[in-house]
Amino acid sequence: MPLSTLNAEQLSAATAPLGHNLIIASAGTGKTSTIVGRIAHLLHAGAEPSKILLLTFTNKAAGEMLARLERFFPKQVVAKIQSGTFHAVSYRWLKEIYPDLTLKQPPELKTLFRSLYERHHFSRMNLSIEPFSATFLYEMYNLYQNASLEGFDVWFLEKYPDHEALMDIYMDIIEAFEKEKLEYGFASFNDLLLRTKNYLHSHSVSLQEVLVDEYQDTNTLQSALIDALKPNSLFCVGDYDQSIYAFNGANIENIATFSERYKNANIFTLKTNYRSSAPILSLANRVIERNERIYPKKLEVGREGKSHPPKLLMFNDLFEQYQSIAHSIRTTHIPNHDIAVIFRNNSSADGIEASLREAGITCKRKGGTSFFDTKEIKFLLDVLSLLVNPKDMMAFIHIFEYASGIGSALAKEFFQCFLHFGNGHFMQGVLHPKNCDIPKLNPVKNVQLGLFDDDREIGSATRFSHMKLEKAVYGHPLLKHPKITQEGVKFFEDFYTLISKAISLKNPADILHTLIVSTLYDHITEILSTQRGRLKSGEIDKEKKKQAKERILRKANLLFQLSRQYKDLNRFVNAMVLGGNELSEGEGVNLLTVHASKGLEFSEVYVVDLVDGRFPNRKLMSRGGSLEEERRLFYVAVTRAKDKLYLSFAKYDKQKKVEYKPSPFLYEAGLLKGEFEEPATKQK
Repeated sequence: MPLSTLNAEQLSAATAPLGHNLIIASAGTGKTSTIVGRIAHLLHAGAEPSKILLLTFTNKAAGEMLARLERFFPKQVVAKIQSGTFHAVSYRWLKEIYPDLTLKQPPELKTLFRSLYERHHFSRMNLSIEPFSATFLYEMYNLYQNASLEGFDVWFLEKYPDHEALMDIYMDIIEAFEKEKLEYGFASFNDLLLRTKNYLHSHSVSLQEVLVDEYQDTNTLQSALIDALKPNSLFCVGDYDQSIYAFNGANIENIATFSERYKNANIFTLKTNYRSSAPILSLANRVIERNERIYPKKLEVGREGKSHPPKLLMFNDLFEQYQSIAHSIRTTHIPNHDIAVIFRNNSSADGIEASLREAGITCKRKGGTSFFDTKEIKFLLDVLSLLVNPKDMMAFIHIFEYASGIGSALAKEFFQCFLHFGNGHFMQGVLHPKNCDIPKLNPVKNVQLGLFDDDREIGSATRFSHMKLEKAVYGHPLLKHPKITQEGVKFFEDFYTLISKAISLKNPADILHTLIVSTLYDHITEILSTQRGRLKSGEIDKEKKKQAKERILRKANLLFQLSRQYKDLNRFVNAMVLGGNELSEGEGVNLLTVHASKGLEFSEVYVVDLVDGRFPNRKLMSRGGSLEEERRLFYVAVTRAKDKLYLSFAKYDKQKKVEYKPSPFLYEAGLLKGEFEEPATKQK
């Protein structure tokens, strides 16, 4: 049984009495085994599985824990346990209450936000201060939702008091944004938590225990949601020394003040590390103990066998560092998939990746642009989302922004036109329009807020009589829109042709294949490959463009392969939207940011570019970060190593002609003698 495999400290935590329990689980101390043991203990004690809620930070982590439980309990019992990320669980609950709820990705919501922002013609206002951009304002609002429970205006003006004169306009944009999301049934990831929390204020959920993994990474909103659940018992597992997501709203105070916020709380500490060798743990302890100790602890070695002391690699030049590491990896006996190169900044990954490929070593990079965030994949998913939910205005806007001369505001008008043509039914308005007049779409003018939209006269479709259009397209009332151009009409014809073919198909793979080979997607591929093939001079490199097009089609084919596992388009789209960021492609050496490496382990680890300015990152420290957080990042990076750890830096960058000083962490680790001398000026 799961409990029989636990050591004394793990067993003590797993069998703790019901109440408020915090388990400090240091790196490699078996937190997953402890959580699985805890759930097994609850089930043995007679707990109803459906009243157990397991909250994790990836759906994969939840799946792995449930898979372990299935070794000891019937599948039908384990299946009743509620589990998943905060967002996935909230999404499931909300979909039962609001079936038409549509989860939208940040780029799509930014487009909606920008369309509302653009209605306020700031350039026509006599302002004493430059207003923030739509993107920055959106990102600040997103951060606020995770980090604060007070009003946005109060929170925002504490940071930017000189923008008080613009606050009413900012608030008007945000209020319109929230209103439009509700009108179209859209929800952001933050909305899932906010709406669930608000729902729980007036509705109770019967839960015997809520278990929270990676508790140190929870933000203020997630903590408030946990409290709103009002469980009979709370079991939180985390490590304050691995709290590295402050930039994303994580609040280390959640774990630091646990015993203050929950009276009679029990604190357990897992300190026996089964992952790393004694020399690696010794180095990690020497560095992290310089941070303030919230809860006393020190990692202890739980494994035996031969060990290798961590090795410092010093190089004269930056690129020499990357090539030498590539050579070392090529000559090691460790399999590529069990090797990781970890870096603080994405710029460090480029040289490593180039050197590995030059040496013929396969690698996969995580922590940069997600496969599902690439434009070519997002376009495909937008079309599929529109087929699943024809009310998905944001998917439509995102699609039509690729048409020449059509921005988010005009695309939104087109969407509203199709609803009008179809008497409220989008697909009917596209394929079989009933109303043939263009609706009046002007908003109510508000001079104070800068809305200066002009009235327009209805256009005439005869403008496009010279074009060889399909009969149904030429007779479509959209062509009467005065702002549609010849390029826009051609784009609409390609869209019309695709939708008319795809709407009759049911199988996701068939739909996706139809989309990939369509004239519309060929147009998108041409646009993106041209952009990526353009040189700084403005000229198009034909070979570069050709390679870009091949990469686009390879990615599209990968999505097609994923779709073949599904029979239902709705399930496929939901899986891609919710789980997309957890999927990766390829095999080989792991190239990881520190944040992407968290929770993983490898036999051989290289931590590169350990120079002052890069690691610790002085630029981010000057923007609200801290040396303590950078030290926690270093701690996370080195404790990914099981057997061999290499810490690397270069003294000089020939291309930039920049000299570097070793990272202070190398002195704290005892790999360099003496004390680190703070630079007279900040390292750029």
